[in-house]
Amino acid sequence: MEPGISLIALGVSDLERSFRFYRDGLGLPTTGGPEDGIVFFQP
Repeated sequence: MEPGISLIALGVSDLERSFRFYRDGLGLPTTGGPEDGIVFFQP
C-alpha cells in the first residue's frame, strides 16, 4: 500500500472569506457551507 494524504484540516479566522477563495478562486467543488460551520472541498 502506498502512503498518502487523504485529509487536510485548516483552521481559519474568516470561514466565509476562505470559502469564497477556495470555491470561486480555485474552483474546488464543495460540500456544506460557512453557515454550517464546516466546509469540505474536493480536489
